Amino acid sequence: MISRICSKLYREAKYLSRDIGHALGLYEHFLKNARGSRIMIYHGICQTNHTLFNPIFLTAQIFEAHLALYKKYCNVVSLDDYYNGNFSEDKFNICITFDDGFANNCKYVLPLLEQYQLPATFFITGIRDAGYDILWNDFLGIVNKYGPKTIDYKGERYVKGRYDKYISTADEISLTTKLRSAGFDEKAEMMELLSPLVPFKSNSTIEDYWLQMTTNEIKQLAASPLVTIGAHGYYHNDLTCIDINEASWELKETKTYLENLVQKPVNSLAFPYGSYSQAVIDAAKDAGYRQLLAMDFLLYSDKHDNTMRERFTVNPFITPINQMHATITRRYEQH
Repeated sequence: MISRICSKLYREAKYLSRDIGHALGLYEHFLKNARGSRIMIYHGICQTNHTLFNPIFLTAQIFEAHLALYKKYCNVVSLDDYYNGNFSEDKFNICITFDDGFANNCKYVLPLLEQYQLPATFFITGIRDAGYDILWNDFLGIVNKYGPKTIDYKGERYVKGRYDKYISTADEISLTTKLRSAGFDEKAEMMELLSPLVPFKSNSTIEDYWLQMTTNEIKQLAASPLVTIGAHGYYHNDLTCIDINEASWELKETKTYLENLVQKPVNSLAFPYGSYSQAVIDAAKDAGYRQLLAMDFLLYSDKHDNTMRERFTVNPFITPINQMHATITRRYEQH
């Protein structure tokens, strides 16, 4: 306990000193002389309360502060330019990517990209083509937030545990973990069975946290010369947890759906949850993807595969200047 408290105090002191140092102009040399490249992962953007359902959102104000820093200190490149190595030798190179296809990307992100004239890639699922307006994990996140303390689901009792996740009383495994290992039919059944517990769709004030882009919004996004559209699986399944034939179908179906929609080639894929295997890589290449985006490389052969690239996830709990420091060093404070 004492060790955790000391670690937290150390991190907070480092972050505060960096913010003060930047305000005093002490970090100008570090920022202006940084070299290298990084692909950044963003997800959702909202106006307030960015951790309402999960720790992957930023407020629009903080995201704009990120863009302002990128514009001032970095060379921001498209995903194609990143793969082609079209980098500046005089600045740190950034590639902006968004996962999951939230409607808030069109609502908040696109106007800011146009304001700052910075390119970005958006990895979108086929969930709208499947007839849904929400991803299964976002639905379950809302149930975790607003559902009762205890639920009975398919003959098993679940009780809210840490971070409000439902934990089985039988095996102490969360419902989220169990469903991540399941196919989409089970996830669709879950949404149908649990929807009476959380009639959230009648509350328009929380749409920013879950609503997926419509087909027209995807087209609007794709029409911008600053935007590249990539794939993120059809159902947002963990592709390593389903049969490889199903994963292969998802990869091909998503590509076909998005290409027909935006009338442009879709050559890039971001693995949902950053999860993949060699079989999934092979299936993605067979489907026609030439740019495969992970978080951290999971296989020894990845660094020798010219289709593979690592990305760096944004931390929504630190200030923009601390995020810049972590982005450049590819390291968050640990002590």
